[in-house]
Amino acid sequence: MNSPKTAPVDHRVHEILQRLQHERNTRLAQLNAMEADKPNSNEDLVTAQTTAIRLVLKEIDAAEERVADGTYGVCGGCNANIPVGRLEILPYVRYCVRCQQQAL
Repeated sequence: MNSPKTAPVDHRVHEILQRLQHERNTRLAQLNAMEADKPNSNEDLVTAQTTAIRLVLKEIDAAEERVADGTYGVCGGCNANIPVGRLEILPYVRYCVRCQQQAL
């Protein structure tokens, strides 16, 4: 396997961390809204949704670790740089599209 490339993030670290924090805040707001509406909701659906949101929160934490260690934006599968457009849409993503599709 190739050695990881250094992601071109030095000048964008603050922006990336802000985007990740926004994603975290959005997911936490979703969890709070679901908890508040829990008595009026389908329990199985709420459980599935909260599980999915908690997984995204873990991915956000992992993305922040990658920012800290300098590997943010580097695909965990092929070590290529993840396209900036993909990171703008999913700032916590850890794989390029090709490797993500292979994982499914």
